[in-house]
This record gives sequence, structure tokens and C-alpha cells, in this order.
Amino acid sequence: MVGQCGMLKEHEQVLKKNRIILAKQLVPTELLQHLLAEDIITEEMLEIIQCKSGNFNQNVELLNLLPKRGPYAFDVFCTALRETKQEHLEKMLRLRIPVQETNMPKTIPDFEPSLPVATKISDSFSPPKKPRRTEPMECSLDDGDGSPNLSIQPCTIDFYNKHGHMAYQMQSSPRGLAIVISNVKFEGNRDLEDRSGGNVDYEALNTLFVNFGYTVKILHNLKALDMQNQLEEFSRLPDHRLLDSCIVSLLSHGVDGAIYGVDGKLLQLQDVFSIFDNAKCPNLQNKPKMFFIQACRGEETDRGVDQLDGKERSESPGCEQSDAGKEEQLKVRLPTRSDMICGYACLKGTAAMRNTKRGSWFVEALTSVFTEHAKDTHVADMLVKVNAVIKEREGYAPGTEFHRCKEMSEYCSTLCKDLYLFPGIYPHK
Repeated sequence: MVGQCGMLKEHEQVLKKNRIILAKQLVPTELLQHLLAEDIITEEMLEIIQCKSGNFNQNVELLNLLPKRGPYAFDVFCTALRETKQEHLEKMLRLRIPVQETNMPKTIPDFEPSLPVATKISDSFSPPKKPRRTEPMECSLDDGDGSPNLSIQPCTIDFYNKHGHMAYQMQSSPRGLAIVISNVKFEGNRDLEDRSGGNVDYEALNTLFVNFGYTVKILHNLKALDMQNQLEEFSRLPDHRLLDSCIVSLLSHGVDGAIYGVDGKLLQLQDVFSIFDNAKCPNLQNKPKMFFIQACRGEETDRGVDQLDGKERSESPGCEQSDAGKEEQLKVRLPTRSDMICGYACLKGTAAMRNTKRGSWFVEALTSVFTEHAKDTHVADMLVKVNAVIKEREGYAPGTEFHRCKEMSEYCSTLCKDLYLFPGIYPHK
């Protein structure tokens, strides 16, 4: 059966069913030139496609045009994929054409399951849950899989005596309460993939926080409203008044400024921070509140740039704010939101990366750095070290947009003192 403008109906359907995978993974530059040479697209169509910003939008425009380009467009498209080293996409499409409607022989996808797998944690646009795509590869940076060894190095008494009086108080046992919400299974939503490797993240964070002396609550696969309700309930726990800090970690799909529940609805991060501000959570006033967000903040894959020869630039000078409102008050006033620090897996507008065996790049770096350096480094400086680790990582997925992809973590802070975790130090014991 021939569809509108000549494309076989089964070919049109397989392109439609795999549209999101193709939109995300196609590397269009050379592919478009092959299609132009074979008269599948015209010069005018090429200009229209190239006017779109980013690979994703260009691929969407191409996929809009292909079904209208005749009965041979699909086979030429597949040949072009093969010739531009995107064979995995060709084989995926060939395999997903119904057998009774094609004479194409079945082939085995050319993937190495023994290698660790890196997944762009995609949020607004994801393929249907079945059949699942085989995810792009990422080389193992330490030639090993699974959670790292989290043997915390203790702080020395001398270091504590030297720095403790200038830092946030960190003496209580437990140090504080921690909550980790890990959304891995998105069974009720066709637009969000399950987060393969997500279990590694929450297990690593649970071990890390327990080793630092926190009482940890782990919650799994919550809807957006349930996430908010659980966070509000956690913030109201009376134990916060007796303890020195708290930790909130959210692991899920996300977009800029929000994180997904398993129902596909969004919880705004500003609402999360508001739950723990000085007005709504008085038991944590003047106490450090740490947030770690492992989620995408956009759709764009960071392609990276080549570094020029020469030394790296020096750091930018710090920015000072004017000192206002210093008049004495009868009662101390606090800003509505303070004493918070939040580490994000990636920059605004970009995607975070996850390895299905070792977990996300950000959580792996976070646990490794905190394990090694918490004994004598405050949290803000450790997050700078996390940035440095993430900066050096690079994806490996030849023929896809993930090949040599990059990620850059960041943090923001309203901390007013150095925040040391002082592992192993309990002065009152």
C-alpha cells in the first residue's frame, strides 16, 4: 500500500513510531547532503531544514518532509544512515517494520552490551516505552561498573578545632535528616522513558549520606503531587529543630526549573525551595540545607568545543553586592530564603547524562568527591571539584549526537558560612 505522495504505508508508520528517537539521535549535517545528492530533498528544502536551530529541530523538519518524498525515500534514507555511520538507526528501523509487510531480512543490532551505557536523560520528548531503544554507548572511565567504594575519610580533631568555630555548626548525632526521591519507573506515561541506572544513584547517595551521619528516607516512583506532599511532610518533622542540617535529593526526568513525577506532571523547583525557606520551615532557620538535583534542565545535548592551545583562563573576579539594611532591629530579621546550596547535574537548557551501569555522571562524581574530600573541604569547594570531574567526562557513541557529548554541572548558594560535614566528629559524645 502506498501512502500519500508515494511512501509505503509501513515505512511511513515506522518513521512515525520512531520519530522521537530519530529526532534526538540523527546527526544531520552529512546525512542531508546524501539526501540532496539522491534528490530526496531539494535545495529549497535543505535551506528550510538548516534554518532551524539545533540538531533536534532540524531533524524534526526532515522527518516532516520524508514521508512526502516518494516510495524510494525510505530506502535512500536508510542507505544514507549507513553511509554516514549511523547504521544503528537504520537497523532499528528495519527491525521494526512488520515482518509480513517487508522482505527485508532481520539483522542483529550492532551494539556491545558489555560496555557501560550512557543515556541522555530526556524529558519533554521521549520514545514510546515499547519497543525500547538501545541506548548510545559511553566508555567506562575507570574500566569498572557499579557504585564506587564509599569509604569516608574522617576529619581530624585538629582540623575541626581550627575550622569549626567559623563554619556552620555540625555536631548533632545524627547530623540531620535526608530525603531522596528516586523516580525510575514511568509506567503510566508513554512520553517518559524508565531511567535505567537510576537505582545505582539512590543506592550510592543513601550510602554516602548514612556514612556522613544522616538519617535517610528513600522514596520511589512518586507522582508530582505526592512528591510535593512528601517534601512538605518531611519539612515539618520536629526533629529538624534538634539537628544541624538537612539534605534533599531529587532524581528524575526534568526540564528547566522543574522535575517530573512518574505521572508526567511537573513539580516546580522554586516550590521545593520554598517548602524549606525560613518562613515555612522555621526549624531549619540558620541551618544549612543541601539540595542535589539529578535531572535534565532542557533538551540540548552539549556538543562541547575544541580547546585552544595555551593555558586556561584565570577565574573571573567575584561579584560584590552592596551592604544594605544594616540598621539595628529589635528582633533579628532573616531573608525569606537563605542558608541553602543546590547542586545541579547540568546547566540550564541542557541534558544530563546517565550510565545504565554506573548511574548518572553527576551522582557518581558527587559521591566520589565527597567521599575523598569531605574530611577537609567545605561543600561549596567540593561542588567545584565535582564540576572539574564532570568537565573531563565525554560520551562515546559514534554516529549519534551523543558521541563526544559533554555535560557541565553547576551549583548555586545562599550559604553564609563555610559548610563542612566534619565526618566522624561528634564533640558531645
